[in-house]
Amino acid sequence: MKLLEDRIRSDGEVLPGNVLKINSFLNHQVDPELMKKVGEEFSQLFKDSGITKVLTCEASGIAPGVMTAYELHVPLVFARKKKPATLNDAVYWADVYSYTKKVTNQICVEQKFFDQDDRLLIIDDFLANGEAVKGMINIANQAGAEVAGVGIVVAKTFQGGSDWLKEHGYHLEALAEIASLANNQVRFVGEK
Repeated sequence: MKLLEDRIRSDGEVLPGNVLKINSFLNHQVDPELMKKVGEEFSQLFKDSGITKVLTCEASGIAPGVMTAYELHVPLVFARKKKPATLNDAVYWADVYSYTKKVTNQICVEQKFFDQDDRLLIIDDFLANGEAVKGMINIANQAGAEVAGVGIVVAKTFQGGSDWLKEHGYHLEALAEIASLANNQVRFVGEK
């Protein structure tokens, strides 16, 4: 998605450890016009997949997730990183290691939001090693729901998560695919 790649180039910042900071339009401040276009793009990519719900993880997945769910006319469910007191014990849990924060979080979704007839579209902001997506797949499996696809706003293809998803047969669509962050430069897949 050219518009997204242009924003990454103009507003992104490469940090040590292969971290790409794009908090001016996605991870801290959200550009709603861009997120609308992200939702439209994912909707087109997955329109024939029979999606019944979009699943994401709080917090940075919510903006692209809600716009995608809106375009697909289905509910958005987001995995919580902490179980609030208002949730009962009927939840699905998964451990997720955060590449950027270097911590493991337990994510959870209340069981009543999924059933075995659901075809889920997982949407997330970043894909590096794939830990967040693997956690959401784990939750879908616990519910007996089918993962019909995975949509990623920015995939760092050199870190293995993209390969893992493809090797395990998941339909993966990434709107911006980064081949390298070497020398503090963003290089997209297909660029020389």
